[in-house]
Amino acid sequence: MGPEHLLYFKQKLQAWRGELITESQETLEHLRTETRDVGDEAERASRESDNILELRTRDRYRKLLRKIEEALRRIDDGVYGYCEETGEEIGLGRLEARPIATLTVDAQERREMFQKQFRDDR
Repeated sequence: MGPEHLLYFKQKLQAWRGELITESQETLEHLRTETRDVGDEAERASRESDNILELRTRDRYRKLLRKIEEALRRIDDGVYGYCEETGEEIGLGRLEARPIATLTVDAQERREMFQKQFRDDR
């Protein structure tokens, strides 16, 4: 992978990270400023359900942010775009679709097959 590709993916990852951080900050602000004093039980339950869903989404974002940071570190270390298991290059198409990918498609499929077999053997 050439320097142009690395720069492209670094910028893509940084932009993605920025979007996730902004959305998380908006969620926190929304939760902070939300009116808590709701008289109707159904409305209160609906708001609590919405808040729980929003917090779950933000937890997924937190995990995704960690993976983005790891991908940016791999770029800086010169190992971005190479499979952790095989050392082969991860295709540009896969990285375009999933810039945080650490495995080639084949290695990912093998891992998923192994995990499925392990679960089925229980």
